[in-house]
Amino acid sequence: MNRIFTRPASHLRHIRRTLAQHSATATAPNPADELQPLSILWRYQILDPNSDIVNLWNHIFLITCIISLFIDPLYFYLPYVGSEACMSTDNDASLTITYFRTLCDLFYLLHILMKFRTAFVAPSSRVFGRGELVMDAREIAMRYLKTDFIVDLTATLPLPQIVIWLVIPATKTKGTGHANNTLALIVLIQYVPRLFVIFPLNQRIIKTTGFIAKTAWAGAAYNLLLFMLASHVLGAVWYLASIGRQHSCWKEGCRNEFHSVPPCYLEFLDCNSLGSLEREYWLNSTLVLSRCDANNDDSDFKFGMFADAFTSEVASSRFIEKYIYCLWWGLRNLSSYGQNLTTSTYIGETTFCISLCIGGLILFARLIGNMQTYLESMTVRVEEWRIKRRDTEEWMRHRQLPPELQERVRRFNQYEWLATRGVNEESILRSLPLDLRREIQRHLCLNLVRRVPFFSQMDDQLLDAICERLVSSLSTDGSYIVREGDPVNEMLFIIRGQLESSTTNGGRTGFFNSITLRPGDFCGEELLTWALVPNSTLNLPSSTRTVRTLTEVEAFTLRAEDLKFFAFQFKRLHSKKLQHAFRYYSHQWRTWGACFIQAAWRRYKKKKLAKELALRESFHLLSIPGQESYYSDEGDSDDGVDEISSLDSPNKAQHLGATILASKFAANTRRGVIQKVQVADSASSSLKMPKLFKPDEPDFSEEV
Repeated sequence: MNRIFTRPASHLRHIRRTLAQHSATATAPNPADELQPLSILWRYQILDPNSDIVNLWNHIFLITCIISLFIDPLYFYLPYVGSEACMSTDNDASLTITYFRTLCDLFYLLHILMKFRTAFVAPSSRVFGRGELVMDAREIAMRYLKTDFIVDLTATLPLPQIVIWLVIPATKTKGTGHANNTLALIVLIQYVPRLFVIFPLNQRIIKTTGFIAKTAWAGAAYNLLLFMLASHVLGAVWYLASIGRQHSCWKEGCRNEFHSVPPCYLEFLDCNSLGSLEREYWLNSTLVLSRCDANNDDSDFKFGMFADAFTSEVASSRFIEKYIYCLWWGLRNLSSYGQNLTTSTYIGETTFCISLCIGGLILFARLIGNMQTYLESMTVRVEEWRIKRRDTEEWMRHRQLPPELQERVRRFNQYEWLATRGVNEESILRSLPLDLRREIQRHLCLNLVRRVPFFSQMDDQLLDAICERLVSSLSTDGSYIVREGDPVNEMLFIIRGQLESSTTNGGRTGFFNSITLRPGDFCGEELLTWALVPNSTLNLPSSTRTVRTLTEVEAFTLRAEDLKFFAFQFKRLHSKKLQHAFRYYSHQWRTWGACFIQAAWRRYKKKKLAKELALRESFHLLSIPGQESYYSDEGDSDDGVDEISSLDSPNKAQHLGATILASKFAANTRRGVIQKVQVADSASSSLKMPKLFKPDEPDFSEEV
């Protein structure tokens, strides 16, 4: 966030009164009056040196400084060799270079104004923390005037423009203007304060943000650009020195022929004298051209390393052509430390080569070192992972792990790399402040946590606390999260992937239940029951199910101590609403409910089947026409059948004996049927599902 520091409230009230007076006294719209409130606000506005706006300006000004360092050496390409031994100046290129140089100078001026309005940290307050900012405009101005103002002002002055448009034309004599080195001297001198501006600015950006370039490729390109800048400056200096060497040869030969016939005058060396009869007469008889020809091996004047500028006709080429050639020359010799140069005994030439060799060695070593650092930072994680994988392979071979275990370890390492790219997220989060860590965890986990139906019933405060303590978990396919009977130390909430949850109800014969857990489900609910018990023991609960991954699984886990913390700190976990949600979404409770319903349904079907069999046999025995009897069922009252009777017969007396005999026979038959049913029940009871005990229910006794 951009922070702008202002003066105290009394100064703000003074600003408001000044603005009010201005608006009250204004009678007619005036552009100067419209800008006056802005100037008043600017007078009281102080910028934080670490704010975003100052940081943005520093990056913009850094780019401007680099561009200006590229522009200044372009003045060295203005003189060129014309036809017939003369020199001239490229005025069109001079106008273009001056225009862009002036724009860069405006940015330097704005930088000075920014530094007058930028606060600084008091040196006496740096004992602890970042220190205290000084926001008084007078103190800021006095400190700036005593430190960096002279350097910034020197770098801002338009010295090349003044020299090329005012000084050189005023001091130009016949034939000497194009060889005047005043412009080159001014540019080289002003290069020093501009370098003193750019390097502290570079360090200030690193101090504020920690880096110049956000990516490794950008950092490598930045260092390569600085090396290209050095090559650009070197090529421009070489070209200007070549022009000066050519002019020195012409000037020396012209002085030697001054008393000859026809005489040589220095104005003949200026292309403005082309067409003069005296110059034409001199050209036909002079030896200056042959003596100062770089292609003439018999000449006593040695051009040395400057001969390429004339043998390759660089000095007489177009501006863009000679610029590209000189840039290539500087890059080639700077990277090879000047090993390919052939010099003469001229002191200036040998001194230039020595400086080139030392500077090239330093710059090239710095370029290689910085680019290697930036490029290695791109692959540091890959290299760490490769070393870790190599160590893992050596360890597995040393311990002689079976091939299937080795393959599982390799798959886990590969999956972990694809998911995290070697970044330890927990260590990064632990290094952040609590509030920032909570916001990040909320951003990363809240939407995922709300996908778990059990968590969707909770309020935001409880969800924030849960997100703060969630830990990411990665598992490959075929891994066992927990086995039945093992202690449960964490609760798992699935984000991606599928798991198989199975149980044998403690290893009982004939019982097996298996379900598939998908995104949004959870397992390890025994831990929640244990955490909600007010006086729970330190022993963790045992798992009632075996959980195994079917695919690669990404999940969040809550540890036992975190659930215990939630149970004590947030009493809302004890509400009836969460109780119903827990029972509904718990697969353990669902399994218990399904088995309970199955057992009740089977008991009902068995009783119904027994009744149907008894009724069927009874009606089969009593299907004789005209028979009347009563049947009593003495041993079947538990099943809900008390008595079966037939219709009354009008002839009771005649058939009384037959009725008694039939009744006894039917009762005996009924008892046999019941005994058969009981035997069948006892036989099937040994094959029915063992009783599944109801899972432990969390203590939801306390209400919110």
